[in-house]
Amino acid sequence: MSAPAMTPTTTRVAARGQDVTKIYGSGDTAVTALDGVTVDFGTGTFTAIMGPSGSGKSTLMHCLAGLDTPTGGRITIGDIEMTGLRDRDLTTVRRDRIGFVFQSFNLLPTLTARQNVLLPLDLAGRRADAERFGTLVDSLGLSDRLDHRPSELSGGQQQRVAIARALITGPEVVFADEPTGALDSRTAATLLGYLQHSCRELGQTIVMVTHDPIAASYADRALLLSDGRITDAIADPDTDAVLAAMKRLEA
Repeated sequence: MSAPAMTPTTTRVAARGQDVTKIYGSGDTAVTALDGVTVDFGTGTFTAIMGPSGSGKSTLMHCLAGLDTPTGGRITIGDIEMTGLRDRDLTTVRRDRIGFVFQSFNLLPTLTARQNVLLPLDLAGRRADAERFGTLVDSLGLSDRLDHRPSELSGGQQQRVAIARALITGPEVVFADEPTGALDSRTAATLLGYLQHSCRELGQTIVMVTHDPIAASYADRALLLSDGRITDAIADPDTDAVLAAMKRLEA
């Protein structure tokens, strides 16, 4: 059994994993990436998931987000159980209920910033709410870059476009995989500050995988994984507390 994951006290759970296992391979070559992880992510919380290489942190995020299929256990996003959904239904949930932010931005190079932001709505056949779109791009400082293609934007601007794309649908939860890994420290701090703002002021739920203790300090909670299990949970983490916890894991 994994250690308690310090479930936040909220009125609603945005994402939940119950006794989640993930095993790659079989027989003598089987590798257990997740070993019975149970964790809740309350609505409007910002959680950092950390751990050494091979700890299972990215696997956990991919299973929670419906990008990978767990070997056992249950995953729910809001009131929808992901486990056992058909591929078509899973795609719909990912498109409509989940936002994604990746280290590599994953913007389509032939589309403008505006088109990249609106892409999830276009794929769903939904019209953008003009007020929501305007507020979102204004708050991210993108209003004067909307007609530029990714190659004409800086790394920080591209990541801001990716964040706007993740938020435009009003998702149940945003999963961010090393979102500041390709950015300089100043740009990273700006983006992390915005993620923190979207959580505290807008009620957005964010789950972020990171190896960076400074990035984790922006979260409400840091979960530490080792050998596929949650081994520690830090409320209101600061950089020193995260570093100390990481050192304990390495020891």
